[in-house]
Amino acid sequence: MEALLSPADAVSLEKRAAASDTDNRGRRKGFFTDTTLCIGCKACEVACKQWNQLPDDGFLFTAMSYDNTVALGAATWRHVAFIERPVALSTQDAGAFSWLFSSDVCKHCARAGCLDSCPTGAIVRTEFDSVYVQPDICNGCGYCVVNCPFGVIDRDEDDGRAWKCTLCYDRLREDMAPACAKACPTDSIKFGDLEELRETARQRVETLHETGMQEAYLYGADAASQPGTEGLNAFFLLVDKPEVYNLPPEPVAPWKRAKPVWASFAMAAMGLMTLAIGSAFAAHGRTGFSLSTARR
Repeated sequence: MEALLSPADAVSLEKRAAASDTDNRGRRKGFFTDTTLCIGCKACEVACKQWNQLPDDGFLFTAMSYDNTVALGAATWRHVAFIERPVALSTQDAGAFSWLFSSDVCKHCARAGCLDSCPTGAIVRTEFDSVYVQPDICNGCGYCVVNCPFGVIDRDEDDGRAWKCTLCYDRLREDMAPACAKACPTDSIKFGDLEELRETARQRVETLHETGMQEAYLYGADAASQPGTEGLNAFFLLVDKPEVYNLPPEPVAPWKRAKPVWASFAMAAMGLMTLAIGSAFAAHGRTGFSLSTARR
């Protein structure tokens, strides 16, 4: 059977369809994920893998509800979490059980631990303010893996290099929306200008509060709410504690702790030096007393 469209025509069609999603290209871009709209369909996972040509995974029984991918990794750049709670949402009419769904992704932190720790310059910040790993420069040292406060970036088992979400950098350069946001059927994943997304998110929280869902709040929307990362370019609307969504409650980029650590190290060094000098004087004093006593 012949294809309806040639590969070139298919790419051209996708570009035209996505062009309207990426206005104001020159501004900072990001994601706003509204977990109250997520239905757990995994369309974002599939679209991400398809566009980025990532290998399939998640064919094992995890015993974690319907979650088969479990976490983000080198080959899983979008992960939909299925969270079963023995607690009802405040807007539920009946029942003592609720589902929470959340499509997790790289946060593209304003102050990224992975970028700060990369010794080769493989990780850079793009013109869209996203954090991008250049695979041809990555040497697989793994420093970025241990310095990500969210455990997002991971090394590939085959080639050893680090991989993560690119915010579909190749699509952004062609004025196309990221594949995951384009595929989301409920508009749970919103992509666009970061400042506009923040305003949309604040209005959404206000609307939810007015309808009775007082537990709704924003996670990582700006530096004020998350000083450890100076804000996330991919932030979330949550209705439970961050830990429930497998998110750290107070993530901190390692460099933020560098100054206090070095200060503590300096104080400890000074203390040891003082102790050593004091011990030397004490030993000298005892030696001098012994010599004077012997002469007498």
